[in-house]
Amino acid sequence: MNQRTRDLLDRPGPLLLVPDAVLLPEGPADGHAVVVADGAFRAVGPAERLGSAHPDLEAVRLPGHLLMPGFVDAHHHLTQSFGAALSFGEPSEIFRRVWVPLEGALDEESAYVAAKLAALEALRGGFTTVADAGTRAGVDVEVVASAARDAGIRCVLGLICNDADTEDPSVLDRAEQHLARYHGDPLVHPSLAVSIPEAATAGTLHRTARLAAEAGATVQIHVNEHLASVERSLVRHGLRPLEYLHRVGALGPQLLAAHTTLLTPGELTLLAGTGTAVSYNPVASAWKGNAVAPATAMAERGIRFGLGTDGTRGDGFRLAEAAEFAQRLGYGLATGDSSCGAGWTWLEHATRGGADAVGLGARTGTVAAGRAADFLLVDVTNPELALSWDLPWELVRRGNRDQITAVFVAGRLRMWGGRPTGWDGPALVRQAVELARTTVARAPITRAHPTSTVARERSTAR
Repeated sequence: MNQRTRDLLDRPGPLLLVPDAVLLPEGPADGHAVVVADGAFRAVGPAERLGSAHPDLEAVRLPGHLLMPGFVDAHHHLTQSFGAALSFGEPSEIFRRVWVPLEGALDEESAYVAAKLAALEALRGGFTTVADAGTRAGVDVEVVASAARDAGIRCVLGLICNDADTEDPSVLDRAEQHLARYHGDPLVHPSLAVSIPEAATAGTLHRTARLAAEAGATVQIHVNEHLASVERSLVRHGLRPLEYLHRVGALGPQLLAAHTTLLTPGELTLLAGTGTAVSYNPVASAWKGNAVAPATAMAERGIRFGLGTDGTRGDGFRLAEAAEFAQRLGYGLATGDSSCGAGWTWLEHATRGGADAVGLGARTGTVAAGRAADFLLVDVTNPELALSWDLPWELVRRGNRDQITAVFVAGRLRMWGGRPTGWDGPALVRQAVELARTTVARAPITRAHPTSTVARERSTAR
């Protein structure tokens, strides 16, 4: 698309957009168009009908492009971006040795830049919404909120409510204030968070669940992530983490349980019966987990779930592909299931299902009248997608962020050709490089695995 088209897309609107096809929940609709105004889709339907209904609008034609919902990252840690590669080769509980020390070394400037850098990567990868599970940096969470707003991404912003070690009586007051502080914010949606079930008292787990439910928000908790976390809960409570959360009354539609890689049949029944949502994080499972969450079984049983990066890499297409691939390797090969969700399952849970899981199902995640105009323009003329026989499945298996021409959030053009509009992305990256060096140098990080070059030297020496 040319500069004039870009300029038309960058107008405040209303906009009548006419791509080759629009990706609806039931599949791609050829010859469809959308009207975008005031940050939302005002109409979706056949292009000819919308053109007749809006004769005052100049049709912005987008040949060779698919208009599809933006991806939703259902689990992220925005202020951990300075240490993304520090997780390579590390065993499961790296939060104790890497993430807590790293975030503890952040000040306001570095926390802001780290969060905005993560948002930039997410936007480049087609994510229009990210769910941040709360920062351990000693800064006001408004620093993270500002970074998300300035980048132009929608953010479900967690506030950590851990109190098991301190028994801080003010934690619930802060939780209520956080929920009120961002109520009605156009891009930042408040959420509560507990790092792991053992990090909060039973009373706080129960009360944060009720506060979030009353506010229409979520509580984010890492649950059944790996063997160490399950064993720790069994020793302390005599129950697995998910079972313990059920006992204290913390399960329900307000809970967003991150990872849930280790689930018994009974725990699947608990998730389905309580309406609890899950973040399925396949790349994180491959990098540092003990297992892959049984997402195909979740889909079959109607368990709500989205896909999350856990801050690994911000490419929505690669995340959807990893979601399918992990199910194929973990479950499909052993059972002869060559379909493993037939492609559409992972595309849907990367968009509409993810929005539902993070508590924004009524606001975003699909192209429909009244929903926020959070969407992508994807070039379908490239070698990977042009010879299309099954576009939804091809997007999962052959899509990548290089095919994204434009990213819109709340009806505004936020990314064009991989670069942000309205602010200097390369300058932010340069600033992040400098701040990351000093931050990592002063953080008491302990790695269990050497860098790849050191590992190669040791291998060669052997």
